[in-house]
Amino acid sequence: MPMATTTDATRERIIDAADECFRRFGVAKTTVEDIAAAAKLSRATVYRSVTGGRDELILEVVVRDLHRFLDRLADRLRRERSVAEAIVEGTLDAIEHVRNEPTITHFLVPEAAGHMQAAVAGAAEHVLAVCCDYVRPSFEKAQRQRTLRADIEVEGTVEFLFRIITSLIVMDRDRDPEELRRFLRTYVVPVIAAP
Repeated sequence: MPMATTTDATRERIIDAADECFRRFGVAKTTVEDIAAAAKLSRATVYRSVTGGRDELILEVVVRDLHRFLDRLADRLRRERSVAEAIVEGTLDAIEHVRNEPTITHFLVPEAAGHMQAAVAGAAEHVLAVCCDYVRPSFEKAQRQRTLRADIEVEGTVEFLFRIITSLIVMDRDRDPEELRRFLRTYVVPVIAAP
């Protein structure tokens, strides 16, 4: 078996174990020893495979979940009838996903905040780049069809939506889904969609 395959398989096994431990113990209480035991590997093997240690594993779990969510979101957005509805429904999906996905909610509890901040602080650009790569084809198509403002860029738009989604999660005003849809149609859609 080629070395790269073994390394990739080992790394994936470690990320699976980290995800399992974060769900079971929480982020703050999970140690590299816990992860090594769950993966049935030595601690040295975990450190060789994941040189950034626990902080890198936190980020790997989040990014893997992000890829899974974006795959589902891309499928959903292709079915939307308009750019406005894609913005509204995509934003609602993202908020719902973060609120209800155990992988992510474990990182939002106060005890995890310091750990998460340390792990993600230098990776925000990476996370935004992943999101941009997913939406770029739809974004470019919408601009060609003149349903999206021609003067905005995908990177800035993704960052704007990321900030909107984050604020709606952090400052939940107990809006029901229809109220949130009205809010997004009134204040967010006009910033992105072509008039």
